[in-house]
Amino acid sequence: MCPVCGIAGLYSPAGAPNPELVDAMRAALVQRGPDEGSTDAFGHCVLGHQRLKVIDLDTGYQPVANEAGDVVAVFNGEAYNFMSLRDELREHEVRGTGDTPILPHLYEESGPHFVQRLHGMFAVALWDAGRERLVLARDRLGKKPLLWTRLPDGTLAFASELKALLRLPQVSREIDLGAVDAYLALQYVPGDRTALRDIHKLAPGHVLVAEGGTERIERYWHPEAIAAPSAQEGEWLERVRATVGEAVRKRLVADVPLGALLSGGIDSSIVVALMAQASSQPVRTFTVGFPDTRYDERAYARAVASRYGTVHEEVEIEEDIAATLPRLAAAFDEPLGDEAAFPTFLIAEEARRHVTVALGGDGGDETFAGYERYIAHRLAERIPAPAAQAGAAALRLLPAARREPRSPLFRAARLFDVASTPAAQRYARLMEVFPVELRRELWSDPRLAQQVRLEPSRPGIAGLQLLDIETYLPGDLLLKADLASMAHSLELRSPFLDHEVVALGLALPDSLKTRGLRGKVALRRAFAADLPPEIADRGKTGFGVPLGRWFRSDLRDLARGLLSRDRGWFRPEAVRRLLEEHESGRADHGHRLWCLLMLELWVREHVEAPVLVTTA
Repeated sequence: MCPVCGIAGLYSPAGAPNPELVDAMRAALVQRGPDEGSTDAFGHCVLGHQRLKVIDLDTGYQPVANEAGDVVAVFNGEAYNFMSLRDELREHEVRGTGDTPILPHLYEESGPHFVQRLHGMFAVALWDAGRERLVLARDRLGKKPLLWTRLPDGTLAFASELKALLRLPQVSREIDLGAVDAYLALQYVPGDRTALRDIHKLAPGHVLVAEGGTERIERYWHPEAIAAPSAQEGEWLERVRATVGEAVRKRLVADVPLGALLSGGIDSSIVVALMAQASSQPVRTFTVGFPDTRYDERAYARAVASRYGTVHEEVEIEEDIAATLPRLAAAFDEPLGDEAAFPTFLIAEEARRHVTVALGGDGGDETFAGYERYIAHRLAERIPAPAAQAGAAALRLLPAARREPRSPLFRAARLFDVASTPAAQRYARLMEVFPVELRRELWSDPRLAQQVRLEPSRPGIAGLQLLDIETYLPGDLLLKADLASMAHSLELRSPFLDHEVVALGLALPDSLKTRGLRGKVALRRAFAADLPPEIADRGKTGFGVPLGRWFRSDLRDLARGLLSRDRGWFRPEAVRRLLEEHESGRADHGHRLWCLLMLELWVREHVEAPVLVTTA
């Protein structure tokens, strides 16, 4: 298999791109692949690659080529079915040993949609010299990133991270304020946009084919439930055990040390349990904690570690939060307001001191319906709008409903607020950080504040799952996981995001998704015997962060200093009001202030940073 790496390149229909520019792009991706790198020119196309050695440590040079040498590819990721694919390619001369050498031959047989035959996580760039065609492709769920842009001279540039594209002097750094508005609403830039107007993401499950001066983008995969006959509950649970177990086993192949990120929640605990059952050696586990016991999950992680005899490491986040933020901002070259990036970044740093590969629990909530918002959405449908409006107004008179996001009163007020919203807007309301009304007050030009549209395409819980799988998962969670882990050259694997596991999770009857106020019913029942009781019965957890306290203490001065800059985007008095209301305790704006802070740090660190390459 190919390890998680970084790829970059240029395709110029009018001439030969300068390889030195790709060298500069690769230099911005060294953290993704610190072990070796290459830049190779093929006429109108130049391909670059940075490698993190995980499997086949003594081989694996990229690009790889077909027999004639006229189809070449660079690959970031893993194809777990590469051995069976090699068997299917017996009529070809497949050089090398891992998964990457099969790619040119799969393309010869299947054309640009050859990636449909891959089972895994990947971003790939392939050059077909005979057709003068560049093919870019991204895995089904978006575990590996891939961004692209057209330069003024018609050259198409692509890279695994935005910071690599910003090494090119021709790349425009014009901010897309519409994308920034979407970021403020959702804490991430949704879809194929970025916060820069001319740089785009290739969406999950898509291929981009560039020929001449044009490109076309085609979808090759849609998330769908498996076609399943009616089954008894016990049969469903057996399928869950078997499918998740197989997904974990596929991800245990490595020639370097391997471990797991353990949050103390049910998803990562199941991954650790299955790893321990499949391994002859103790699993290495890593967790993060806070002095604030309301956000500390270490006791639950220790229960799992103790049960399975793991070699367990813990990181306690110290009080000097501000000192870590510049490193976080440097790693996150796209604005992301998900505060869980902070502990994920630190636990990935600790894990990399001991292992090169780690498994995690990402995707369990989308696949098996674990989010509280699924239950809230269902409950909101049952509350008449007048009663919801009255309930929301009454609860907001209570201090806890305004100031304490983890309190039952705060959650109840939010539920009534959502229930009073028109049905088509309820899910967007559940997801919003800055509601549209607040964004109108914030923007200097209120017209920039647009209503977020996130409406399920089908009824039932499966519709909500699909919406998350196509929006929140790639836009937030997978971006966070990739950048936080690759900043430390750590390969992160996600068994719950195996596309066969996702299909099974979507197919489950609603009664095995949520029941009462509890989600992930099938997952809990299928693995109840494998977990300590205090884990199996827990609600939704994760790497939470005490933002409310931080912005009244550790981050107070930093936030006031950074957010005082008037870029002309926001009304200074609106920003000051958020800060003052939060500091006084009249409201909890911690999440909103974090979004503003990370946006400002992103602009300073990446957009305003000097271009490091001046080669024409």
